Amino acid sequence: MKTLHDEISSYGQIVLVLQGGGALGAYQVGVYQALAEAGITPDWVVGTSIGAINAALIVGGPPKDGLSRLREFWKRVESDRFMGVPLPSWFPATARNMMAVTTGIPSFFRPNTAAFMSSHAPLGAESAGYYSVAPLGETLADLVDFDRINTGPTRLTVGASNVQTSEMTYFDSRDQTLDVRHVLASGALPPAFPAVRIDDQLYWDGGILSNTPVEVVFDDNPRKNGMVFAVHLWNPHGKEPETIWEVMNRQKDVQYSSRSAAHIKRQRQLHKMRHIIAEMTALIPEKALEGLKQRGLTGYGCTTQMHVIRLLAPALNYEDHAKDMDFSADGIRQRWEAGYRHTCETLEKAPWRAEVDPSEGFILHEACAGEMIETAAAK
Repeated sequence: MKTLHDEISSYGQIVLVLQGGGALGAYQVGVYQALAEAGITPDWVVGTSIGAINAALIVGGPPKDGLSRLREFWKRVESDRFMGVPLPSWFPATARNMMAVTTGIPSFFRPNTAAFMSSHAPLGAESAGYYSVAPLGETLADLVDFDRINTGPTRLTVGASNVQTSEMTYFDSRDQTLDVRHVLASGALPPAFPAVRIDDQLYWDGGILSNTPVEVVFDDNPRKNGMVFAVHLWNPHGKEPETIWEVMNRQKDVQYSSRSAAHIKRQRQLHKMRHIIAEMTALIPEKALEGLKQRGLTGYGCTTQMHVIRLLAPALNYEDHAKDMDFSADGIRQRWEAGYRHTCETLEKAPWRAEVDPSEGFILHEACAGEMIETAAAK
């Protein structure tokens, strides 16, 4: 009997792309749980910031244990205690988030006292941050098998920003050996977290330049057919903000959604152009075509087709601009459950089954809270 994994695999490689967003990353765990329960195993996982951490946890061990590794990590980073004392359930979310900022999260980050003493303190390039992420390094070393990442069947890619060149860098297990530094670099958001040095270069959080790392899939060489599940934690759609509080909240959504609409428009144009070039190349006589091949011009044509399932995480009712710092057990649970529920609903709709124009190389299926916003146009 044909499984859902078999059906989706028939479209090509299965890719899971995870956006950055701090505590909002719990939504991605729910997405992964829904995919795993449906028997859908990704061939390639791409992440930035918290998405890179979740990606490393998914790839860094046997697939059957992926959810347990994620569960253990998110249990460790819950921030429901102050000085070892559990916080009451009625404790305000804003105050809870502020306490995480003030005291840190034991398995994630701790305050760098020297940084708080003076903004001009000579801390050194690899310590210039308000917090140390040494606890996160220890947590990942405990939960992630990097030997498996580098030799296993699932490809891992994490994005980081080069501090000196302002260029986006993707560290890829297909092309190089990855270790905990690459994941820490992907989540080194300044000025909170210090830069990470790799091969004499300093790197910050990839979200500074591209918080939605799906572009690395579209630009991969060689390009492949595939089904891409892209999980967006910052919703590009939102109402007009009317208060300073709403402005601060919406500003983060706009900033970290990474101009996703523009990226999608560009990729649709590029893939359409590649298909057109391929179709036109097929009409050229062989004698004339040989010259074009020698000059490398025919390589611009491509008939690959990618279905992109874009999952947009909706806001929780109580969220504000500090939502990415909400590591409370309740906040994590709500986002996890939402990601699971919405992904199950989207899989049930199976939008990729819609008939499409074969000349289209990029087919978008966009869902928010399990409801389809956009899907492939009928053929």
